Amino acid sequence: MLIFVSVVGVFLGLVHFWLYRRLVRASETGPRGATLAGVVLTAGWLLAVIGFGSGTYFATSWARPLGYVGMTWLAVVFYLVLGTVLVAVVLLTGRIFRIQAASPGDVRRRNFVRVTGIVMVVGAVAATTYGAVAALNPRVTTTVVDLEGLPAEFDGIRVAVVADLHVGPSLGAGFTQKVVDLINEQDPDLIVMTGDLIDGTVDKVGADIASLAELEAPLGIFAVSGNHEYYSDDVNAWLDYWESLGLTVLRNEHATISLGDEEIDVAGVHDYDAPEPHSADMAAALEGRDPTGFVMLVAHQPLHSGEAADRGVNFQISGHTHGGQIWPFHYAVQAVHDTALVGLDRVGVTTVYTTSGAGAWGPPVRVGAPPEIPILELRRTP
Repeated sequence: MLIFVSVVGVFLGLVHFWLYRRLVRASETGPRGATLAGVVLTAGWLLAVIGFGSGTYFATSWARPLGYVGMTWLAVVFYLVLGTVLVAVVLLTGRIFRIQAASPGDVRRRNFVRVTGIVMVVGAVAATTYGAVAALNPRVTTTVVDLEGLPAEFDGIRVAVVADLHVGPSLGAGFTQKVVDLINEQDPDLIVMTGDLIDGTVDKVGADIASLAELEAPLGIFAVSGNHEYYSDDVNAWLDYWESLGLTVLRNEHATISLGDEEIDVAGVHDYDAPEPHSADMAAALEGRDPTGFVMLVAHQPLHSGEAADRGVNFQISGHTHGGQIWPFHYAVQAVHDTALVGLDRVGVTTVYTTSGAGAWGPPVRVGAPPEIPILELRRTP
């Protein structure tokens, strides 16, 4: 883990140095302004490195407050990089078409860089501030899902979805408790967790999700692993810990739940990108069940939907996409997914619901992709 933090530190250091060159040196900022900018960029870089190590290499007791600032700062950096690239394109276009103001050494070029730099900084800070507030306040959403083949007894049940909390580096026990309280207020019949609940080790972060044990649902609470459960600790250590909190962890397997005289199966698979020996195995998850019965699949990534459709899965619930999390990153995320980033979609015979998740990975910031705790109302259709 120390190697990972070191590599991230070097990469972020280069990015910050590049920003200094493009925003400060290129605009010929005076000595005082250049010094201040250098201090801010250096401090932001250091705090971001601490954030990446918080919960894994560094104890959250001291690293999380510093890391929160550093990881939030990375959203500012993200927007500054985008803006700087855009300005560079404009200047290059000016040189290509021989526009005097875009020529090296031109006074108007220098003023253009200064003005756009100020606009970028103000815009980046404003967008990040808005996104940081939004990320701390997940909203409860309600979606009606019409499902063919849903047994009559299950018509109208309410399923709460917990996804992508990413508790650890920036968010802690208080955030988990807020999510738990919001869900319990909704009094759901069933709760499913689609993974990426944490970023860190059981030793350093486990206590921060302990309040998940307070969740209540008469039909059960089911969970599967996400990709981040594999990054910082042994995945089985995390899944075993979840079970100690009262969650039913589905490790490429299914469970049957009953209402009256009718049943449905809840199947769960490991993450789509999980390495051996923990790779996803949908065949194993569905093995032994009545193939004519209704099955709900809990899978971290919506990319499972193609195989789910091939295997006749009725309904799949996923997370992972964060809805893009920070605009305009949405476009890059959508490029690798065939289904909707957020909400309902259809792949063959399978209805797919993807949530934007309640937390945030990396920068604890949400711009254009509000955090959510979905309540799905399942409705039987003929």
